[in-house]
Parts: sequence; C-alpha cells; structure tokens
Amino acid sequence: METRHGKLDKVEWNPSDTVRHGMVETWVSSRVRASLSAVALALTAGCGEKASTDSPVVSIADFETRLEQLRASSHIPAITAVISRDQQVVWVKALGQSDIAGQRAAADTTVYHLASLTKPFFAAVLLQLVEEGKVSLDDPVSMYGINIAGPSGTVIRVRHLLSHTSESIPGSSFRYNGDRFGLLDAVIAQAAGKSVAAALQERVIGPLGLTRTAPNPQSASFAQSGLNKTAFEANMARGYTYSGGSYNLTAYPAYFGSAAGLTASALDMAAFSMAMDRNALVRAETKSLAFTPTANPAGGAFPYGLGWFATDYKGVRIVWHYGLWTANSSLIVKVPERNLTFVVLANTDALSGPYQLGAGRLDTSPWAREFLEAFVVGSVALPAAP
Repeated sequence: METRHGKLDKVEWNPSDTVRHGMVETWVSSRVRASLSAVALALTAGCGEKASTDSPVVSIADFETRLEQLRASSHIPAITAVISRDQQVVWVKALGQSDIAGQRAAADTTVYHLASLTKPFFAAVLLQLVEEGKVSLDDPVSMYGINIAGPSGTVIRVRHLLSHTSESIPGSSFRYNGDRFGLLDAVIAQAAGKSVAAALQERVIGPLGLTRTAPNPQSASFAQSGLNKTAFEANMARGYTYSGGSYNLTAYPAYFGSAAGLTASALDMAAFSMAMDRNALVRAETKSLAFTPTANPAGGAFPYGLGWFATDYKGVRIVWHYGLWTANSSLIVKVPERNLTFVVLANTDALSGPYQLGAGRLDTSPWAREFLEAFVVGSVALPAAP
C-alpha cells in the first residue's frame, strides 16, 4: 500500500521529476533537477548499491554473497529469496534473523508481510470476475458505490483504478496510489458476492494450496484462512526499523484489503507466480492484458499494466511489483519470455524504501539489478531443479 507511518506515497509517472531523499518523495523543478540527480546518485552509492557491472556475478554462490552484502548494508535483519524457472523452484536462500531477540534464523518457510505484493493477487481475482462476465473493466466505478469523480465530463472506470490511471483526466496519467487501488475492494466484494478475503481464499489461496499465505493476522480477515493464528504468527518474521545504529522492533500495520495486507512465504509467492505463468488463474489472453503496459495518450506507454508493473530492462520485458510499508518490503521480478521469477521478502522497509520503484524505475533497485545482470543479461548458470 506504500504508506509510511500512516502517510501514503503517491508517485506520478515522470521518473525525471522524482528524487527520493530517505523516505520522502519530492517533486522538483527542472532548474534544480540536474544537481539533485547527482546528489541522488551519490546517496545511492552510499547505500551499498555497488553496480553489478563493476564486478559481474559469476556463480550462484557469488549471487548469494551479493544478496548478503546488500542485506547487511541495507540494515535488514532477514530476507528470504527464491528463484523459479519453468515451473520449478531452483534456488531458495534465507539470510539473517527473522526474530532478533529470539535468535530465530530466517527460513525458506518464514512468512513476511507482502505490502503491495498483495495487488497482483487481487488483480487475478478481479480479472477472473471479468472473465466470468461479472465485471467489465469499462464499468464506471460508481456502479460499485465508489464515489470519486474526475474532471467534469469524465468517467472513472474499473480499469483506471486497476492501472493507477484514475487521477487527473482518467487514463491520461499514471500515479501510483495505494488508496485508489484499495477502492477495488468494493468492486470485488459486490461482483463476487462475498468479502475480498473470502474471494481470495476461494479463488487463489485454496486452489493453489498456499498454506503459508493468509490475510494480515492482525485483521479480522485472517479467520478466512482457517489457519491457527498462534502457529501462523510464530512463523512470521518480526518487523523492525533501523535507526541510531540499532534495530527497533516495530508493529506491523493492521490493514488488509486489495491494496496491501496479505502475508506469505517467499515460496508461496513463487508458487502464485508460477500459477500465473501456466495460466492456472486467468486465461492466457487475460494475463497478456495484465502484463501489457497501459497505453498513454501520447502514443507511448505507462510503466504499469493491470495489477503489475511492466517495463523493459536492457531490451527484455520485465513484469514486476514491489511492496513497501512500515517494517516490511518485498519484490517480485518476472521474465515471462524465460519463465523465470525472482522473489525477495524482507522485515524492514529497506528492500524498497530507498528506490524509485513507485515511478516504475526497477533499474534503481540493486536487488533487481543483481538478479537481472546475472541471470537475464548475463549467463550465470542456475541450479537444476531438485
């Protein structure tokens, strides 16, 4: 949902206009943009972001070392990362501690908060409802009791909320906004005839057998999972904020909805991704629509499709999403033409916080770059499936 201590990040598409200073998005004038860009690069270099091309990854062991260096330099207590290829998990690595006081090491089964990685799950649910004829992407959102208005004479439609193009003149600009996406709760609940949590359980979590995926345990929606709350929470990474040279235990947000609040293990996140790849959740043509960048009025494209970012990295189409909220962050990077997926989940906000991901700039993430340079641009060998 991209909120920080209750304040929502709203990122408007124009990467050259967006410079991040710590945790604040600032829009700057063209007169100072060049100088601030230089400062931003310097700050980036100081956050442990050693460019992949300075010293190429040459093996999976080297890649693991890079991730550990990033984890340490980013002051993240724990991460769990997974790579899948051709419907098989070929590599998984857990680093650090999911509970510092309890000295509990991160594991491949550790559950993390997903923040906005919730959005692709609910996009799949909504697109199923579209396939069933229960929703049209061109339905005015007012049909579902959503009372937001564009400029006079314009209509905000379901596709605008799903693609983050509902602000200004609908369809004319991209502005990543978790609050607006969250309004889709009303569309899903009305069309499915049940709560969003029940719809997600029935349509995605249950059929895929995702036993380590559930709504936020701090929300009433967790009950839809049918899981034991005490046991589930015992396997969750605890959240932290790093400041003053120490890790401070930090309470997770209690929200759950279509914009954020799902919790899952990295292996379950990879299983969801592989289900999308094999068209187990939506038809191939529907998936293609979700993975295709939304056209803009100037004849180009925004960096977002329907529930997924869709951009290129050195000529290769990448479908991806990130999550960022209090004491948690996450990233999934998919390379559809290779049937390849990278997932990494963390228990601070530092996996996503320092980077311009909300503006569609996957290239600003060293986590993504290390993966892409090694296994997509480069030719580092991945392990064989077990």
